[in-house]
Formats: sequence, C-alpha cells, structure tokens
Amino acid sequence: MNAANAKMDPATASTTSKPFILDGGLATELEARGFQLQGDPLWSAKILYTDPKAIKDVHYRYLQCGSDVITTATYQATIEGFTKHLGLKPEEAEQLLMSGVQIAKETATDFTSSCKTADRKVPLVAGSVGPYGAFLHDGSEYTGVYESWMSVEELKDWHRPQVRCLVAAGADLIAMETIPSLKEAEALVELLREFPDAKAWLSFSCKDSLSISDGNKFSEAVEVASKSTQLVAVGVNCSPPALVKPLLDSAKSQKAASMSWVVYPNSGEGWDPSTGWKIEERVPFTELSIEWKEQGALWIGGCCRIGPADIMELRSRLI
Repeated sequence: MNAANAKMDPATASTTSKPFILDGGLATELEARGFQLQGDPLWSAKILYTDPKAIKDVHYRYLQCGSDVITTATYQATIEGFTKHLGLKPEEAEQLLMSGVQIAKETATDFTSSCKTADRKVPLVAGSVGPYGAFLHDGSEYTGVYESWMSVEELKDWHRPQVRCLVAAGADLIAMETIPSLKEAEALVELLREFPDAKAWLSFSCKDSLSISDGNKFSEAVEVASKSTQLVAVGVNCSPPALVKPLLDSAKSQKAASMSWVVYPNSGEGWDPSTGWKIEERVPFTELSIEWKEQGALWIGGCCRIGPADIMELRSRLI
C-alpha cells in the first residue's frame, strides 16, 4: 500500500491536518443488502452470528469508498444479549463479541494489501460500545431515562465486559457512541481508566443545539470527557447534521486542547420507533462537513442512513 508505512497512532491524531474519514451506517448498508434488522433486539450485531461475511463485505465497501476508520458491528452486542437472544454460553458470547474486531481487522488487512492509492492511511478499527439503552431496546438510548435508576458504578459494571472484549481483541480505539446521558459518560470515562493502554472517543446523541439527549448541556458533557487523558476525541453522532455546528460552538471552551472533535451525524431524516425512518428530504451533510473541519473536527463520518456513496463524497470534499 502506497500510503502510510505504519498505522496511524490514534493518540497522535491531533497532530495531523487531514481528518480521519469514518464510515457510515453499518446497519444502513446491511438493510440495503436485504437484511431485516428493524425490531431485532440485537440489530446488526446478530449478523456477526448469522452471516459474518456480510459484515466483512460492508466494512470493505466503506474502505473502498474512502473510510480511514471502520467501526465494529458491536454497538448492540453484549454478553447478556447474546446469551438471551442467541442461546449462547457466556464464553461463546464473549468470543462472538470479539469476532466483531477480528472481522474488521481482517478486512482492514485485506484492503491494505490491495490498495494502491497514495493518499490513504492504514485503516483503523474502532470497537463500538453503545449505551445501556441500546440493550434495553426501548428507545431509551435517545433519552437516557435509565440513569434515574442506575448508579455510575452499575453502569460501569454493565459496560465493563464489552470494553474488556474489544480491548482484548485488539481494537485500535474504542468508540463509545450515541451516549445520551451525563451519568453514563462519567461511568465510561471512569471505566476507561481500567484499561490504561486503550484510546477512545466519546460521542453523544443530542436533542437540540445545546443539549445532549438527557437534557444536560453538551458543554457539561464535553467537560466530563476532557478530564480523560485517554480520549482522543469527543463529539456528536446519530443526531441531525444541522445541530453539529452550534453544539461544537457551545462547548469549544470546555474541550481539552489535546482532544479533537468527532462528528458523525445521521441523515437528518425523522425516526419513529414503531415504523422506522421517515423517508424525507435529507440534509446535505457533506457540505456542512467543511464547517465542522474548520471547527477542529478531525474524525468525520456518518451514522444512520449514511451509506458508502455519502462517504465517498465526504472524502472528496475534505481530503
């Protein structure tokens, strides 16, 4: 591969001037290929068990279209979820969770060996950690309501097995994403200290131009993140693109200088928990991405309803 001679260290990402292009929605592309994920309590994580090659194919497609970082199919993957819904033993569930990293790493290796493009970084693998609400499968990942009955320690206990598996499997960094609440962010920042060699980003789902999903200020969430020396970035995902610029502006003084912004919004279309995505006019997020780069975002991609073609256009605008 005529790109970097070695894989970029996430810890030194802030020293580069070119952003890392993330992938888009993994489930979005799986559904485009005919997989039925809506209503499944394991969502795309189930495909790790039923058709792992399909996961690899989607990862490869995103790399072909310009992604520097691919995110594992583990957002809704948990030991308890796999044992409950797939009937696996705990040790089998751990191996399945770790396979999400292994599949992504194999894909990155395959792509690196065949890519001849000079401006491409060696791909990184981000191990996805979704919020507790994703396991509950009741929409609370976008409200954080469960923080009212769970302590920081309980949230740490919940997330620990997943983070441990992703780190052990060799993820380049941990993507703690779509976090709706301040308390869960505090738990994840504390938990990360138990894995001192791990790097991560922390991204929040947000309800408006100032607040994360539980109603707390985004600036407060960024302040919590900035206490960690292991986070390479903090930011926004799975939120409408139009909210990104004001959110970043609202918290720029709270972000640690050593930390970058990570941004990967959804398409801006509406979501109904009972019927799914409303097909409507999409916000041209690739145009807005130029502003995000100017604001200091070094990790930029897409989330739900953002596919490979969008990532290709994003790369053409930013690189």
